[in-house]
Amino acid sequence: MVHKVLLLVGTKKGAFIVESDARRAEWSIRGPFCETWPINHVIGDPATGTIYAAGGNEWFGPAVWKSTDLGTTWTHSSAGLKYAEGETPIKAAWSLARAGNVLYAGVEPAGLFRSTDDGQSFEHVSGLRDHPSRSGWVPGAGGMILHSIVPHPTDPQQVWIAISTAGAFYTADGGHSWQPRNRGTRADFMPEDQRYPEFGQCVHSLVMSPGDGEWLYQQNHCGMYRSRDGGQQWESIEAGLPSSFGFPAAVHPRDPRTLFLVPLNGDIAGRFMPEGRTAVYRTRDAGDSWTALREGLPQQNAFFGVLRQALTTDPLSPAGVYFGTNTGQLYASGDEGDSWTCVTATLPPIYSVETLALPA
Repeated sequence: MVHKVLLLVGTKKGAFIVESDARRAEWSIRGPFCETWPINHVIGDPATGTIYAAGGNEWFGPAVWKSTDLGTTWTHSSAGLKYAEGETPIKAAWSLARAGNVLYAGVEPAGLFRSTDDGQSFEHVSGLRDHPSRSGWVPGAGGMILHSIVPHPTDPQQVWIAISTAGAFYTADGGHSWQPRNRGTRADFMPEDQRYPEFGQCVHSLVMSPGDGEWLYQQNHCGMYRSRDGGQQWESIEAGLPSSFGFPAAVHPRDPRTLFLVPLNGDIAGRFMPEGRTAVYRTRDAGDSWTALREGLPQQNAFFGVLRQALTTDPLSPAGVYFGTNTGQLYASGDEGDSWTCVTATLPPIYSVETLALPA
């Protein structure tokens, strides 16, 4: 039984921990942590309660922070987070994921690192950057970032990743070899006869539904997609959405057909809420239809955005849904998006939101 829910929030000025009991009615805020470094992603390990935070910038360099006491104290390490001599230096750590006893970190310029000593040191998963497509990888507007790491739920050798703007890739052997997984996704910024390349798509978010590892969803610069075969083939599910453009996607903790999105008004139209009215969109049928969820959310003059890792769910029943904005508001729903409350409106720009549910 869950007795405490933590929202782990990465921001431009450090990490924050927002805490409630299982009712999720009142919240308290602690932070900033990580010495107010830019923190791009914060995750928690439900088995141990350990919290990890990825961050840095060109001034600080990359690092992964760790707390084993729910944020009271922190350590950090950048050991091994570097490329070979002569390559472009790593600017920051951007994403984290656990797979068995491995902690993965995605970085900018795009690459994947792993730690087998709980974040004390990292080694480069060189097979990804050795892929023959790498010479054609081109940075997106936000840089070339490995922002999504999706391990298989039962087989730690299988991992999916996404890079802006190289696309999605898959490994079945722990990172020694990789395959592009982009068939069916568009690249509208390419010439018309090159709109469906093998790689080079601008994936914004890649998530896996609960189950056997076959159901994937991605929010792309050029549409919203689902895959029922581990990303070997993608199909569009953007019909019924106000825009084909957005950044985050979040899966339901138990139902593979339920997904949450926050569409924005377009890539060159401002990248804010369509018509200035905030809505989270929910599907209960894997994207065949969508419902706009607005109760409790601002319905005028909402010119903020939600970044790629700033929408998430918790494992309770009914599931909680949470998102943070690039202007510092944090919203929470304890009823799967039917109604919302603003937890706080005064955080720094929010880069990521994840949850950690702690048992009694």
